[in-house]
Amino acid sequence: MHKKIYLIAAALLSAGAAAATAPAPLADWPHIRSAVRPDAALEAKIARIIAGMTLAQKIGQMTQAEIKTATPEQVRQYYLGSVLNGGGSWPGNDKHASAAKWVALADRYYEASMSTDMAVKVPVIWGIDAIHGNSNVLGATLFPHNIGLGAAHDARLVGRIGAAVGQAVRATGINWVFAPTLAVVRDDRWGRTYESFSEEPALVKEYGGAYVRGLQGSFRSDANVVATAKHFMGDGGTDQGKDQGVNKSTLSQMINIHGAGYYSALAAGAQTVMASYNSWDDAGEGVNYGKMHGSKAMLTEVLKNKMGFDGFVVSDWNGIGQVPGCSNDSCAQAINAGIDMVMVPDDWKAFIANTIKQVESGEIPMARIDDAVTRILRVKLRAGLKKPSDNKYAGKQEALQARALARQAVRESLVLLKNDGAALPLKRGKRILVVGKSAANMSNQTGGWSLTWQGTDNKDSDFPVGDTILAGIVAEAGAANVQYSADGAGVDVAGFDAVVAVVGETPYAEGAGDIGPSGTLRHSGRYPEDLAVLEQVARKGKPVITVLVAGRPLYVNDLINLSDSFVMAWLPGTEGKGVSDVLFNDHAGFSGKLSFSWPKSVCQTPLNAGDRDYAPLFATGYGLKYGSKSKVGQLDASYPEGGCGVTTSYPVFNQADRATWPLYIVSGAQREALGADLNRVITLPAVKVETTQVNTQQDGKLVTWSGAASLEAHGAKAAALPAFATTDGALQFDTIVTAAPKAGVSVALGGAQLDFGALFAAMAGKGKQTIKIPLACFVAKGADLAHVDTPFRVTSTGAFTAAFANIQIVGGAAKDKDALTCPAQQ
Repeated sequence: MHKKIYLIAAALLSAGAAAATAPAPLADWPHIRSAVRPDAALEAKIARIIAGMTLAQKIGQMTQAEIKTATPEQVRQYYLGSVLNGGGSWPGNDKHASAAKWVALADRYYEASMSTDMAVKVPVIWGIDAIHGNSNVLGATLFPHNIGLGAAHDARLVGRIGAAVGQAVRATGINWVFAPTLAVVRDDRWGRTYESFSEEPALVKEYGGAYVRGLQGSFRSDANVVATAKHFMGDGGTDQGKDQGVNKSTLSQMINIHGAGYYSALAAGAQTVMASYNSWDDAGEGVNYGKMHGSKAMLTEVLKNKMGFDGFVVSDWNGIGQVPGCSNDSCAQAINAGIDMVMVPDDWKAFIANTIKQVESGEIPMARIDDAVTRILRVKLRAGLKKPSDNKYAGKQEALQARALARQAVRESLVLLKNDGAALPLKRGKRILVVGKSAANMSNQTGGWSLTWQGTDNKDSDFPVGDTILAGIVAEAGAANVQYSADGAGVDVAGFDAVVAVVGETPYAEGAGDIGPSGTLRHSGRYPEDLAVLEQVARKGKPVITVLVAGRPLYVNDLINLSDSFVMAWLPGTEGKGVSDVLFNDHAGFSGKLSFSWPKSVCQTPLNAGDRDYAPLFATGYGLKYGSKSKVGQLDASYPEGGCGVTTSYPVFNQADRATWPLYIVSGAQREALGADLNRVITLPAVKVETTQVNTQQDGKLVTWSGAASLEAHGAKAAALPAFATTDGALQFDTIVTAAPKAGVSVALGGAQLDFGALFAAMAGKGKQTIKIPLACFVAKGADLAHVDTPFRVTSTGAFTAAFANIQIVGGAAKDKDALTCPAQQ
């Protein structure tokens, strides 16, 4: 009964309605009493330590560097307060490094920090994105992503998972976790939707405290690690679900919706808070708070003063560089706003030097530095940091695993959306045909933040401990009774008693997972192979059970219509047998309930409980059980061909679409796809390509030419560019030229080539530039916009270095004032 109460309460709160069953909305930011109480003796000790520190030592403590760019010796030399490993970063760059190897490196960092010339040695703290398990580490159990845990509606389970994650992280010698994510997602187009427990603030609030208590506890257990409440504030409410975009909430919405998870997490004692990339513009009140990384109003006045947070605030990956007027290695505004520890993965040496100068000049007050270092030392001393190997879990591979717990979490997270005709549960002894790309694919099953940042470039062999969904079905039904066909082509369905189709999204994380304004919620538009496989097996006299593996609610009416039963499995992690447990009703059957509203139409977003005219296909709290037949019937599967609303941009290569026009590098007779592996560096005889940042983390490709070669976006077959983008359209891309060309450079579209060597030469050393080349320039050179197989190609005949990102064709951009004029005909 309590579950129903908080679901109703959350809906009323979201709508701003008052009712006896729901708490009254907060009028201001509340003061939070933390479970970790101040200690006068500890504070006196911290003051004595700071009194004996030099400015360089203080700034070093405020600096967090990536393990790829900072050695243990540099931790000693520069007094670095912290290191981190980003997604896809491992000891020695070894993806298969054992727990013992992680601990060995952690020990080296610790020993370096304890051998400085500081009067009082301060241990380094290592932070990691352990998002759904110790997810960077080979052999670690990966739990369902947060969206699945939200569907379980089981705070005690979440607490147990937090404790298991802490233990797994301690097994690798690391003592700080960047979790939990407390976003309350309002638009499911956001690529981080699966990192959120719910669209309902009440559930996020309940889970936030439970997770922190499990993960961090009271620092009395060897399994406890420092927890992080993130991302402060409003990351789940950006306009159109754009990652790192603008949140347009009112003050009341920010307090009562987006703040909810922080109240419980801070009360449970979370010792660190990570600032968010997003901005906040309360247009109703005429208050623009700007980027959270630079907002003193939010980081100091709200979080530290009103809410009483006495831990430290850490920035996100190069987050200070997004504050206007700042760069990745210099941002006095962010520090003055309240950032205490600055995550500067690569440019940390320059950051230290720049920040020392800013303090010496008075741009950053010494009092602010002392406050930041006080907070950092407070957390380190409270956590009782010690040598990583002096922990009972350190180096133990088995401590990475909690398989039974994860399998339980999978069972509780599954939501049965349709069971017309009661095709479920499956019966043993029957012949089962399994189809679909995600049935035997651990990467699809685990999603983003799994061994690599985006969850891409993984093979099944990278998951040596775990089971696919297919393996679970085979274990239940027997190998002799199960046949698998990824696409279902050519298989006679008549020879089987039931068909199980396991379909869904492929892995993505922040940025790359966004569905842009030109996209829709229609799953089949991005993954037509899933519709095709269902059309192969449906309506042939055998029941079809579809299991959707995805990180958000989606418009799948066409798939539901082809299914007798439809199960939402979210992103279940490594324990696929949790899915088969429920399909065969080995335990208590289905218990999961939606914590996100499910769309009825293709453009129905934002869609949140309590909204005016709220009309989802399935509301929050919906979920069938065995024994009750559904009456979903045939659904309207129509959709607008042109997308949702007016659109002008057609993506060629950006974070939200890297598949339609994949990038290639061409050198002489050699041609190689860049692929999805963001860590991969490709070197051909005349060119090298590596991943870089142009606008946001790892969004671009840095190309270093030494001779004749090309970077190109190329499709398998020619396609017509859409009219909405070609009307007064321009080929548009962002670039950073770091070394001017020594020879000719051309840009081509559809075979038409234009000389822009002088343009690129003039941009060298001037930072990011946005290039807009009118399509008419290419048409004049013979391009046929109705038959394009290469919408973008940059060719240099000699030495040249530049980064490229956000390649698109934008309607109307040819009329912009900064659009280029066509170069003289060659």
